[in-house]
Amino acid sequence: MRYRDRRHAGEELALRLMEWAADGDLVDPLVLALPRGGVPVAAQVAGALRAPLDVLVARKIGVPGRPETGIGAIVGDDPPLYDRRALEMLGLSEDRLGSDVARERTELHRREGRYRGHRPPPRVADRAVILVDDGLATGVTARAALRHLRRRGPARLVLAVPVGAPGTADLMRAEADDLICLHQPPDFRAVGRWYEEFDQVDDEEVVRILNELSPTA
Repeated sequence: MRYRDRRHAGEELALRLMEWAADGDLVDPLVLALPRGGVPVAAQVAGALRAPLDVLVARKIGVPGRPETGIGAIVGDDPPLYDRRALEMLGLSEDRLGSDVARERTELHRREGRYRGHRPPPRVADRAVILVDDGLATGVTARAALRHLRRRGPARLVLAVPVGAPGTADLMRAEADDLICLHQPPDFRAVGRWYEEFDQVDDEEVVRILNELSPTA
């Protein structure tokens, strides 16, 4: 199965979550997107659930020289979360990655300011929080985001993605109360492979979507 685009993927996710909402399983829901790619997906979910939409900005820490390969992630001012096995295999230390972390932390705060402006972070405690991304590859960014949210006391923590690597999806079950991963192809390889259109989402699109849905919670 391939999705036409992120909007289509979000519509499919929304159908599954609407079933839960109809059964009363999502109390006071809050939809949080991992930007940038998760925002168009999450917009469809938030619209269907009539829930507020906001973003949780996380930044991947990549392998030096191969930034697309994630071995760690940061959220807010939390300490970095690393894939310890990957660090050992590559012979890397946390100290070696210190400058990378500092650079990504600066970009994280820039994006938070750009996307949220003066709006405070949404309330998480005692709510059904649905974390949405456009796909799940290594899972290190989603894991860091879920652990950050868990410390803020949600009543229920759900990770919802249209597609993901089967092994990674299995690992995420220990991090969230519920996992929705609609498509887990055994030959996963990369998230973009499962979309017909997978253009990069820019800051302007993120801000436009957030402004249209006018999050207030």
